[in-house]
Amino acid sequence: MRTFFKALAAGTVAAMVLSFCHFNALCGDIRQGVVRLHVLAHDDTREEQTLKLAVRDAVLLAADGLLDGVQDTAGALDAVTAALPQLTAAANACLREQGSTHTAAVTLEPAYFTTRTYDAGTLPAGWYNALRVVIGDGAGRNWWCVVFPPLCLSSAVKPARLDDVLETPACEVVENAPRYEVRFKLVEWVTGWFGR
Repeated sequence: MRTFFKALAAGTVAAMVLSFCHFNALCGDIRQGVVRLHVLAHDDTREEQTLKLAVRDAVLLAADGLLDGVQDTAGALDAVTAALPQLTAAANACLREQGSTHTAAVTLEPAYFTTRTYDAGTLPAGWYNALRVVIGDGAGRNWWCVVFPPLCLSSAVKPARLDDVLETPACEVVENAPRYEVRFKLVEWVTGWFGR
């Protein structure tokens, strides 16, 4: 009887590991297929938080139509990289117009995000390519969105959807978040631990 329970326990552990590996692979596909926008305020005062939103709006306006016709993540990264000077200029012009003495650093770099729910679905925790707009010290609360597919950018073509760039299994993970909520926490913990 002990052999049966050992075999059952081993089978259960093996099934959990395989399930986690498959789920983690799907989450990896999501992370590779999405480009995030991350705007960080100088600090948490009301004035700086309001300023953050004004800079966000200026950057989104400057990026209007930037990704029209872009079909894949590589194209999106190229387009965003080419637009960095224009986006930086827009952010800093907004800061000057608002009477701020801060400057904004606009970069495209890997950034860690916790599990986040948007209208289009829930994105798992992990490292994503991110268009980061850091105002001043960047020590305040932040604002997040998805740049590619362009969920927070205007598009002259058609509204973007995550299933435009993600394969069906990965898209199901994003769109059916409640079914995977516990696993998102596990992925968040594991990725955060390895990220350190």
